Amino acid sequence: MSNAAAESRPYHHGDLSRALVDAARKILESEGPAALSLRAVAREAGVSPAAPYHHFKDKNELLEAVAHEGWEALDEALAKARVSTDDKRARMSNIGVAYVCFARDNPALYRVMYDRSRDKDALPEKAKEDGAYCQVRDTINEIGGGHVSDIDLELATIAAWCAGHGLAEMIGFKHFAGLKAQLGGEEAFLRAVFEHLGMFAKVIDRA
Repeated sequence: MSNAAAESRPYHHGDLSRALVDAARKILESEGPAALSLRAVAREAGVSPAAPYHHFKDKNELLEAVAHEGWEALDEALAKARVSTDDKRARMSNIGVAYVCFARDNPALYRVMYDRSRDKDALPEKAKEDGAYCQVRDTINEIGGGHVSDIDLELATIAAWCAGHGLAEMIGFKHFAGLKAQLGGEEAFLRAVFEHLGMFAKVIDRA
């Protein structure tokens, strides 16, 4: 179809902005960041090349929207993991497994989320009481009985977050294949790692 025909074609999306973000995610995961452009997103979404500019002034704005959607999806994944058990200590393992699985299943989106956060004053999640970061913090506080000092709570949350992020970066290493098989699969391996971290012992002992 010619550009002129595409320009004259009416939009078929009730929420074009969301359709463009979905198209961007699909391109990121299937072809990588180098393939992403507003023109490519328009083509994937089935709209005219000019259509994305009604919502995003450039590729950077589109990537910000993609990253925002990624953080929202991570919020949901961790919230679901957190409420799946009444055992406060098991919640931390559940959250950790959910975090790594999210990164594993959405590698390009996960990378964009952190690339767009690198120069910000804080992770997007820190400002949201129901965000992923605060869910980790609140679970640690529950384990400590609500008696953890603010600075210890913040440091423990950072430690937990970094542990999850590091494992997400390393989960594909062939070095772990034997342990995964021995423990019964990848998610069993992840759970075992989080259960052996011991990073919350200091917090629990102070409670």
